[in-house]
Formats: sequence, structure tokens, C-alpha cells
Amino acid sequence: MHKAGTVAEVFIAFLKLGLTSFGGPIAHIGYYRQAFVEQRRWLTEDQFAQLLVLCQFLPGPASSQMGFSMGLLRAGWGGAIAAFIAFTLPSAILLFAFAQWLPYLSDDIGSAAIHGLKLVALAVVAQAVWQMAQKLTPDWQRRLLALAVVIILLLLNHPLAQIGVVIGSAVAGYFLCRDQTLPDSHFELRYGQRFAWLLLTVFVLLLLTLPLIAGSNSLFAVVDAFYRAGALVFGGGHVVLPLLENTVVDPGWVAADEYLAGYGAAQAVPGPVFSVAAYLGAMLPGDSGGLLGAVIALLAIFLPGFLLVAAMLPLWKTLLKYPAAASAVAGVNAGVVGLLAAALYDPIWISVVHSPVDLLIAAVGLVMLQLLRLSALLVVLWCVCASIGVALL
Repeated sequence: MHKAGTVAEVFIAFLKLGLTSFGGPIAHIGYYRQAFVEQRRWLTEDQFAQLLVLCQFLPGPASSQMGFSMGLLRAGWGGAIAAFIAFTLPSAILLFAFAQWLPYLSDDIGSAAIHGLKLVALAVVAQAVWQMAQKLTPDWQRRLLALAVVIILLLLNHPLAQIGVVIGSAVAGYFLCRDQTLPDSHFELRYGQRFAWLLLTVFVLLLLTLPLIAGSNSLFAVVDAFYRAGALVFGGGHVVLPLLENTVVDPGWVAADEYLAGYGAAQAVPGPVFSVAAYLGAMLPGDSGGLLGAVIALLAIFLPGFLLVAAMLPLWKTLLKYPAAASAVAGVNAGVVGLLAAALYDPIWISVVHSPVDLLIAAVGLVMLQLLRLSALLVVLWCVCASIGVALL
């Protein structure tokens, strides 16, 4: 780690990325490496690689956790908060605005545009499944594990099933994924393991106590729902799709169509996919929605991932001494592929594909993303315009 920087320096650097980083979590990693390893030299190549492994190991939004960690390493807690705000605020504002605009899209063209955004979600998640499967299931053991997760989730359509398959994948990884390794770490931090354990305790206490007080207050119910989603999602932004569906659609807070429209809109903005929480919070019914709901949902979904990564930074080197950790990580990663593949079918496919034309539009979007390597923004424009064009025929 090079010399310490300032909070303002961190804010400006991440604001530039928050305004321009299209393409989702995987693309964000590339932007980070170019900005902070090659250009500014805030991190060495080894430090960057180790930070990437750590954030992929933990539940939460991996690219945002990396940004938070780089801000923390560069300028302390002020830098961490500055990195989060600067990287997230542009997309959060745009998605909050979309939530205010959505009720006015009730005519045929507006409905077609919303349907086009849902087709974007199909193309984006299909690409994520393909890319993650290639990287995270390189052998038959992990492919079988991912397939087993798909079957379990399609047969057991229950929120607890998702938690169960993540835990089960870690156990299966311990037995099936031997000889896995994780690189050594060397981070210069301004706090030690004692404070790290305090952060970990806060994470666990919130996870356990929020459900107990959520029933008596609607705002606490919102905090609990989004905190739980952020605490249990492995694999980054796209994998939050099935968890957030259970969070806001199953209780009847947000309609399924509105949910998928917001997820599609999230592909058209820069910054983290988790910013869709601003849209979902704004769409909540009654006093829980609007600006207050957007802010609460956004903070609640990011908080657990930030608590975890801040706690694990000083503990990571100790954990790496245990070979079982790498095996469990490999199993969880394979389970994540199955989790996302199951979400690709339900709710996305069954909610979005109503005709061969829908499938064709989404397939072209997938080709644009995967083969032509075009921006997700162009895919959004294609799907929305194609959907409107079909509606006008």
C-alpha cells in the first residue's frame, strides 16, 4: 500500500467511476484495476488480486465491497464512506427517478417499454450464468453441485431453500473440491483484529435481532428484509435477483412486473446493480416508500457486506491458514451458479417470455453482450425499442 490519501481524493476518483462504470460487477473490476492499480497506483497487483478473492469469498456486492475496501485502505473510514457514496449515488438517483416515472407509463408504448426492460434482465442474467459457469464450475464435481442446486430450488420454491443451498454448497465443497488454494494477503490497516471481531459481532446481532423487531414496525421490516438480502447473497449483483424477489414480491410490497422492470432499468445505469434497492424502496407501499424507503433500502442492503469485508480484512490472513476455507469457497461459488440459473427460469423466463418474438429479442441482446461485447446500455436500448416496435405493429 502506498502513502495515505485524502477523503476528497477518494470521493472524486469514485465519483468518476460512479458516473461512467457501465457493464455490471465484472466490468467494474476492470475499471477498478485500470484506475487504482495502473493509473493511480493505490494498490499493487498482488493486493488487488487478494482483495478481489476476499470480496468474492464474502456475501454481498463484490464490486462495491472492493470499492469500499480501497477507500478504507486509502483514507480510513472517511475514505470508505466517500467511496460508497460517490460510486453509488449516481445510479441510486437515476433509479429513484425511474420509480417516480413508472406510474405514468400506463399506455401501450409505456407498457411495451417496461416489457423491454424485463427482456434486458433475461439477457443479462443469461450472460451472467454462462460466464460464471465457465469460471466457477471447471470440473464435473462442481457442475453436478450447480445442477443439484438448480433442481432443489425449482422443486422447493421457498426463501429458506436458498439459504440452505448456500450452506450445503459450502459443506459439499469441503468434500468435493480438494486441493484449492487462496493467495496470501498483506493489507495495511488502521485497526486490528479486536475491532474486526466487534464489526463481525454487529453483523451477526443485526442479522439475528432485526427479524424479532421487524413485525412491530414497517420501517424495521424494510430494514430487516433488505439487510437479510444483502447479508445472504453470494456472487455479486446479479445473484441478488432471486433474494430480492422473495424480499419485496412475495410479501406483496412490489408487483412482479414492477420488480423486473426496475431490475432491467438497473442495467441501463452506471454503478452497482445493488442500487436497484433505491428503486424498490421508493416503490414500497404507504409511508414506507418514497424517498425515505429508497434511502433505508439502499443503506440496509449495502450495510452487511461492508461490515463483513471491514471485519474480514484483518482476519483474512488467519483464515487462509485453513485449507478447508478454499474448498468451501469453491463449493459456494458452484452453488451460486446454480442459484442464478434457477432464477433465470423462475422468475425471469416464466414472467417475461410470452412469445417467440420475446425470446428472439432477448437472444439478440445476449449476443450483443456475450459475442459482440457491446455496452449493457446498448442492449437496453435494443430491447426497449424492439419491444415498442412489436407493440406498434
